[in-house]
Amino acid sequence: MGYLLLILGLVLFAGGHWVKRLAPDFRANLGDPKGRLILTLAMLAGVVLMIIGYRAAPVVQIWSPPAFFTHINNLLVLIAFWLFALSHMSGTLSARIRHKQLSAIKAWAIAHLLVNGDLASIILFGGMLAWAVASVIIINRQGRDWVRPANPSIVKDVLAFVIGIIVMGIVGYIHTLLGYFPYG
Repeated sequence: MGYLLLILGLVLFAGGHWVKRLAPDFRANLGDPKGRLILTLAMLAGVVLMIIGYRAAPVVQIWSPPAFFTHINNLLVLIAFWLFALSHMSGTLSARIRHKQLSAIKAWAIAHLLVNGDLASIILFGGMLAWAVASVIIINRQGRDWVRPANPSIVKDVLAFVIGIIVMGIVGYIHTLLGYFPYG
């Protein structure tokens, strides 16, 4: 049952994000406050189902990652938090990367695929990676021009990096409380 919930959660999460781009008429017919609420609830339900499904899925080990992958994982997760923070700032790096949040999700997913060799992890993180890659393709195919952030500043790059380190520490602490020590 855990795998079914996990997959259903991924479908709700991805579908909620894609409705606006793949079915704009359907989205428009829902109306603005009502449509946003429905899609937000669908995506939130997707996240909850992914968590419940992941935790409930029986462990089926597909491969055993080497221990040094933990260091690569931590570097990629730090990059993910940095990119996500940059999506809200006009740093010099954010002026070069169009899809900062989706790039962050891709780095995060790859990081977790490197250190988790069980089936539930492969479905969850592989599914999130596939969603992020497909989202970039969908957005790019719509042909909208990208407006680069105005007045990029290296100071904002550094600030985003510091925020990324702080958030990574908080998330690492929460992982530890949940029984997953992320720092090897």
